[in-house]
Amino acid sequence: MNKQDLAESWAAKVQTLPGERVELGRGEPLRLDCGVELGPFTMAYQTYGSLNSERSNAILACHALTGDQYLAGAHPITGKPGWWDMMVGPGKPLDTERYFVICANVPGGCMGSIGPREINPATGEPWGLGFPVITVADMVRAQMLLLDHLGIERLFCALGGSMGGMQVLQLAASYPERIFAAVPIAASARHTAQNIAFHEVGRQAIVADPNWFDGEYYRHGKVPRRGLAVARMAAHITYLSEAALTRKFGRRLQDRSDVTYGFEADFQVESYLRHQGSSFVDRFDANSYLYITRAMDYFDLAADYGGILASAFQDTPVRYCVISFTGDWLFPTSESRDLVRALNASAADVSFVEIESDKGHDAFLLEEPEFWGTLRGFLFGCGEQLGLTAP
Repeated sequence: MNKQDLAESWAAKVQTLPGERVELGRGEPLRLDCGVELGPFTMAYQTYGSLNSERSNAILACHALTGDQYLAGAHPITGKPGWWDMMVGPGKPLDTERYFVICANVPGGCMGSIGPREINPATGEPWGLGFPVITVADMVRAQMLLLDHLGIERLFCALGGSMGGMQVLQLAASYPERIFAAVPIAASARHTAQNIAFHEVGRQAIVADPNWFDGEYYRHGKVPRRGLAVARMAAHITYLSEAALTRKFGRRLQDRSDVTYGFEADFQVESYLRHQGSSFVDRFDANSYLYITRAMDYFDLAADYGGILASAFQDTPVRYCVISFTGDWLFPTSESRDLVRALNASAADVSFVEIESDKGHDAFLLEEPEFWGTLRGFLFGCGEQLGLTAP
């Protein structure tokens, strides 16, 4: 496949994705932390609900590592419900009859926003590893440009789990005047050494795949499927808990009564992980996985404030609700408590809720009535304080 065919192939794929795709940074480029300027660049997003006449009911939902802009409804690639489908819609916690919900695919992603598989206009080929390294702060700056494009000066709320929670914290610290309330969920103010280590295992699985071709697999018509699948399998284990795995699988065998004394998927948990890996490859880009995990690794909010986390929130007007889950060992409650202590030290308006759940880190994506009730109540209370009106 020649360069022109390759460029047209990727462009056609992006154009078939439903939703909005806007060009940003034309007048003033987006300056990244690494020193590179991007502009113009594309950003893909979805909206749910309607903006009220005061333009005051906008909620920015920030997605996690393997998420995208498709919060609710059928995902255009998988056909499955969006990653927060149970949370977004009429009568749900993110009630689309009351709120205008926005979700954007982060820069570095692979669902229409600029990233390593998009075309570099300077070469006519996919960026690959020529794409500049991004940070969580870069993601937030791009989101602010998107809000400018939409004519939204101030968000009612920003919320998100995991990497989405990192974006929420960065937004609230960097742009407190542009947000009324913030809900970081199952997140922390910096990535730990353990989490960096898990990410490195996944990245090394990808680069060790012979079809990776030093990130240039696009031009070879290949996909490092095995490496990306293994990265997803390893990461998925960290999203669960031992209790959840035992309850769901235990040591039950997969479609057989006896072990095979071989290396096929004898156990149900093995089959489950293999399925998670193979299905992930169909919707995600390997290079994007490298870039986004690296952005999470670099996240350390206190580092920009002399190593003092409380300084990031000094005199903040933002109302916070910090939420953690007891069974989350990837972003444990202790890290949320550290965040709450820093917010208290800065005299912030903050509430903290630890949800009893043994579902692991992924609990914020699953059916957890106490979590839903907490979020619904916080948003409603903030709406009352703000005098929020429905569309």
